[in-house]
Amino acid sequence: MQEYETKLSIKSWAEADRPREKLLSKGKSALSDAELIAILIGSGNTEESAVELSRRILNSVENNLVQLGKLDVNDLCKFKGIGEAKAISIIAALELGRRRNEHSTPERESITSSKQAFNLLHPILADLPHEEFWLIFLNRSNKVIKKHPVSKGGVAGTVVDAKMIFKPAIENLASSIILCHNHPSGNRNPSMEDVTLTKKLKEAGRALDIIIHDHIIIANDSYYSFADEGFL
Repeated sequence: MQEYETKLSIKSWAEADRPREKLLSKGKSALSDAELIAILIGSGNTEESAVELSRRILNSVENNLVQLGKLDVNDLCKFKGIGEAKAISIIAALELGRRRNEHSTPERESITSSKQAFNLLHPILADLPHEEFWLIFLNRSNKVIKKHPVSKGGVAGTVVDAKMIFKPAIENLASSIILCHNHPSGNRNPSMEDVTLTKKLKEAGRALDIIIHDHIIIANDSYYSFADEGFL
């Protein structure tokens, strides 16, 4: 007679090893990423516990939470044991984390480096599967007036018109602008179109007495700065 290995459910684990009980007794920082996701999904499947299923999902994105945040409901539902409700729970939790990072940066901080500009818009642009173009409006003290979305495009690019840049800049009384867009491909290097657009906007800004301080390209967790590279 063929023998089958008995699969232990989380409920049969030692209490200290159960994610919920572990969080209560040891605090949230004691839990692994897989254990936190296991709490969200509640149960696994007939072959895996919730923690094991969560580990497999994380392994599929090389244990990178940024990449996990790029998965949609259909991607997650490909895993046995993940239905629409569980997929939505995971996506909602990751979106809350992204928004928390976004709001942790004060709107009125001074931007004096490319790294600060990157940190301000990284939570918005890093996980997107398509390109978006954003602006950071600054006053004469280089303090942030506003973050402003300009356009949304496809995987390979987005359309940007100079009027779309400078009209809201004038309306917000901006003294200078930092341009920013993302590359979903993960390649942070600028295209020829990026270079041409940056030069064009720099010249247009000069005529309006609005300085283009930088153009930041965000590619996952890295970035390219036109100012740092000497193009501005």
